[in-house]
Amino acid sequence: MTSLLKYKHRFQAKQGGFTHGGFTMVELLVAVAIIGILASIAFPSYLEYVKKGRRAAAQSHLMDVAQHQQQYLLDTRSYAADLSTLNLTTPSDVSSYYTITIAVGDGAPPSFTVTATPVSGSAQASDPTLTLTNTGAKTPADKW
Repeated sequence: MTSLLKYKHRFQAKQGGFTHGGFTMVELLVAVAIIGILASIAFPSYLEYVKKGRRAAAQSHLMDVAQHQQQYLLDTRSYAADLSTLNLTTPSDVSSYYTITIAVGDGAPPSFTVTATPVSGSAQASDPTLTLTNTGAKTPADKW
C-alpha cells in the first residue's frame, strides 16, 4: 500500500493537466541493450543445440539401418548394399543435412559400414562424418 502512495503523485492533477507516467528513453535503451546482450549469448548456444539435435537424428537413423542390416543378414546370409534393398528411406530431417551410404565388405565374414556424411553448404557441414559398423563400432567416439 505504501508503494502505491509513493507513486500517487504521478497520477494527480497538476495545474497544466495530468503528468504522464511511462518510461523514459534512457530506460527503454537500457532494456534494449540488456535484451541484445542476452540474445548475443543465447543465440550461438541455441544453434549448437540444434546442431546436436540433427546429429542425434542422423545417429538414430544409422542405428535403424544397422538393425535392418542384421535382420537382412539373417534372411539372406549377406548384407544389403543400399537402403532401398532394406526397404528404408532416409527421413527428411536427416537427408537435408547428411548423405547416408552403405559400404559392404567383401569376404567372410560379411561386414558393412553405414556412413552419414554432412552435406556441404548445410548447417551441419562442419560436423564430422559419422560411421557405424556391423560390430557396433561408432566413430568418432566423442560425437556418439
